[in-house]
Amino acid sequence: MNSKRLYVLDTNVLMHDPTALFRFQEHDIFLPITVIEELDNNKKGHSEVARNARQSSRFMDDLIGDLTPEAIRAGIELAGTGRGEEAHKVGPSGRLYFQTEVFTDSLPESLPGHKSDNTILNAVTALAKAQQREVVLVSKDINMRIKAAVMGLLCEDYRNDQVLDDVDLLYRGVVDLEASFWEEHDKAMESWQEAGHTYYRFQGPGISSWYANQFISIAGDPPFAGVVKSVKGEEATVELVRDFSNSSHNVWGITARNREQNYALNLLMDPEVDFVTLVGQAGTGKTLLALAAGLAQTLEKSHYSEVIMTRVTIPVGEDIGFLPGTEEEKMTPWMGALMDNLEVLTQSENDSDWEREATKELLNKRIKIRSLNFMRGRTFLNKFIIIDEAQNLTSKQMKTLITRAGPGTKVICMGNIAQIDTPFLTETNSGLTYVVERFQKWEHSGHITLMRGERSRLADFASQVL
Repeated sequence: MNSKRLYVLDTNVLMHDPTALFRFQEHDIFLPITVIEELDNNKKGHSEVARNARQSSRFMDDLIGDLTPEAIRAGIELAGTGRGEEAHKVGPSGRLYFQTEVFTDSLPESLPGHKSDNTILNAVTALAKAQQREVVLVSKDINMRIKAAVMGLLCEDYRNDQVLDDVDLLYRGVVDLEASFWEEHDKAMESWQEAGHTYYRFQGPGISSWYANQFISIAGDPPFAGVVKSVKGEEATVELVRDFSNSSHNVWGITARNREQNYALNLLMDPEVDFVTLVGQAGTGKTLLALAAGLAQTLEKSHYSEVIMTRVTIPVGEDIGFLPGTEEEKMTPWMGALMDNLEVLTQSENDSDWEREATKELLNKRIKIRSLNFMRGRTFLNKFIIIDEAQNLTSKQMKTLITRAGPGTKVICMGNIAQIDTPFLTETNSGLTYVVERFQKWEHSGHITLMRGERSRLADFASQVL
């Protein structure tokens, strides 16, 4: 049997990732005519799905070019297209086949052929009988894969967009070491102080796997906590972390309640770190920490001109329809987390009503709420940008947002990858997972996975048992 597979792509694969045409390396691709029709039906509008449908059609149009019908039937060579080479180090070498004939009805009577999904299943069944090789249906639709499996057809999810095989392998941003680390590395260790900071230089095995801005925790009494500043081969320079759990080091009145929050504040307050990702379940303090750091560096230290906050507008329940007002007024209902955390950051028992109103007016001038829909073409200078609910963004949307950052801008992406509401996105291919993995080796980025819920004992218990 031919070792090259023939992959039949469902429409939702191309509407999720138009470059899927170039992601199957040496294997061939087959597109039923129904897929072309469904792309045409979904090409209108300004949604991500519509844009992907149009881009898929453009790719196919470029591939067909001025080929004759005979050349199209023989299969279009994908080699030399230049697509997919960056991600896979090697370009596609298979062929793209379009359906050029009508397949006879070979489906069970329980699956009538007039439905698009069943028409595609019919094509897969006919190809599996005619081809002397494995024919595999690739679909993002779970029910489509269930029907194919019931019929005895080979079927797979589209996995080329997955950053990880298992979400448990996601980079945490912390290395936990045993107390024996000191004994193994004490001979080559150096320590010194510079500009009020304490530094250590370690040499030895295992250090080459560390990343810049990764946190090092060494067991002991008291435990050692440091952040990696640079790594060169088997040598690393580590800085002692600042203790933000001490009230004298509070950030806009906020102190760290656990180890991970302290690490997060070290990243958020470091002007050399341009990109920070925070992942954690509800109640771990992601929004509060980011907002406190943004206000402290905008109003107290003047590192940034203003705080910009945005998020994906995906409702949990039924959509409430269009909202009146300006861009900021439309986004306000989606920013309940911002308002709740501002109350915490601005509350004071001794303030009068006038002082509270003056503080609120000042914050409204320096904190801006923006919609993702109007980000294209913009450049943000000296801004502190917070992207909330980033787990609902695709990798392409994430790229669009992060590339808006101009000189002096810091970007914070945060979310809970266990709460994804966007269709076709999972924990392993979410835009948040994507940037955590892609940025972990960059010396001006940092990541922390927040572990403990600090909202309340009720919320903490609910997140565990519900």
